[in-house]
Amino acid sequence: MTEALEDEYKSRSTYRKVIEKFGVVRPFVNIVEAEERHVGALLALFGKYRITPPDDRWPERVTVPDTLEEACRNAVEDEKTNRVMYDRLLAGTSESDIRHVLENLQSASCDRHIPVFERCASRGGKGRTRKGC
Repeated sequence: MTEALEDEYKSRSTYRKVIEKFGVVRPFVNIVEAEERHVGALLALFGKYRITPPDDRWPERVTVPDTLEEACRNAVEDEKTNRVMYDRLLAGTSESDIRHVLENLQSASCDRHIPVFERCASRGGKGRTRKGC
């Protein structure tokens, strides 16, 4: 669970930094909200099993590329790496509640995050600015 949480922390921090640098652009603004939910799901498991979660030290460790297109391309690769990590973690996990969370997080990467970041990269990083509610 620690590896998964660290990975979600990293993604959340990276996407937050992209938003800080390039503004409130899609898909980052949508996916950073998803990453927040992913962190919450994992923290709930830490609580259930009475395990102290690691601190999030990623905000000061991540860097953002010079262009939004490059940020989208990096996000595609990071999400693909994430998918492989979840394959490995699932292979070693028997607890049904933990498997359920890991499967949901992997599905989010595969089914939602990768496709939208690929679209962003194919548009040359032309993210759309998110309007108010």
